[in-house]
Amino acid sequence: MKEFTQQSIGIDISKETFSACVCQRNLSNDDVLSQVREFKNGKTGFNQLVKWTRKLTLSGTPVVFVMEATGNYYENLAYHLYALKQQVCVLLPNKVTYFAKSLNIKTNTDDVDAQVIARLGAERKLRFWQPPPPIFKCLKELTRQHSELVREKTSFSNRLHSVKSGYEPQPFIIKSNKSVIKALAKQIENCEGEIETLIQSEVWLWHKVKNVMTIKGVGFMTVAIILAETQGFEHVQNIRQLTSFAGLDVIRRESGTTVMGKTRISKKGNTRIRAALYFPALVAIQHNEDMRNKYHRIKEGKPSKMVGVTALQRRLLILTYTLWRKNEVYIDDYEQTQITKKQNQVNEKTNPIKSKAGRGLTNLPAQDDLQPKRLEISFV
Repeated sequence: MKEFTQQSIGIDISKETFSACVCQRNLSNDDVLSQVREFKNGKTGFNQLVKWTRKLTLSGTPVVFVMEATGNYYENLAYHLYALKQQVCVLLPNKVTYFAKSLNIKTNTDDVDAQVIARLGAERKLRFWQPPPPIFKCLKELTRQHSELVREKTSFSNRLHSVKSGYEPQPFIIKSNKSVIKALAKQIENCEGEIETLIQSEVWLWHKVKNVMTIKGVGFMTVAIILAETQGFEHVQNIRQLTSFAGLDVIRRESGTTVMGKTRISKKGNTRIRAALYFPALVAIQHNEDMRNKYHRIKEGKPSKMVGVTALQRRLLILTYTLWRKNEVYIDDYEQTQITKKQNQVNEKTNPIKSKAGRGLTNLPAQDDLQPKRLEISFV
């Protein structure tokens, strides 16, 4: 009987169907691939997939289902497998692409992609997928709808401005664009109301959101988008991981003495978080003295002001995470307050001669004050 150390089912999923392949890794680290089979992307196909994998896999050896995050087509299958207590891994498409390049695979078909994903799951140690909390799932859907509505409103506003700037614009086109803009503005208002109602439905969530909103420049929708995209920082373990997830991590490109690339952010992360933090960074420059000082210090000598703006975006994200984790409000000049506090602690250690009541040497009574006063009696 063959012995395998790892069993992986690679799934390449689309709107109507998905392709699956079983990869089994033996003790010699050789991969054994099965034939690729296609299933319908529905409940019937999900059940057929489970029955098919049980026939091909060995009991007693871990089995993991690996799939790409292709839009939202993977969600029904992922939730179905999770409900059956199966181990599920959802990967970003770029990870699968780079893994295929490392294998020197140039063909790109559904069957080949399923085989590549299966081999990736058998070779690598992946983090298991867990469904997001219901409130953050709803929040994510609402905030993304809000972003799409704002984008459409901006597009129609620009179109209206362009039409008005032309020669003898058609009144019907102007009226049509205005009506669309008005309807979109109403939908945006309704969407913001739904988001606020959802967040206020949980007391602990609303309390934390209000704490984060004490940061000058950070508004309600900015906080909502960050929480929705990070699931309330549920899987964030440190600041470095958070900045990398948002694509705000700094990368360098150097090689020997000839290649000296510019230091920049990777931008390989969640674009929605970066977009949500852009305008708050500009507002913070105007109204937050601490942020403004850091902005001028960073952009000094730089060819573009965006270097300073990007640095503030990163700082605002870190501040949001810190206040969320500590459940605290933002304090102006916090760093200077901490420095002053440490200096006072040092001074107390260097000057230990103080009374228990807190009086220094200057508050001690004089010798004349300690002598009893004489009582003068006059006889008249």
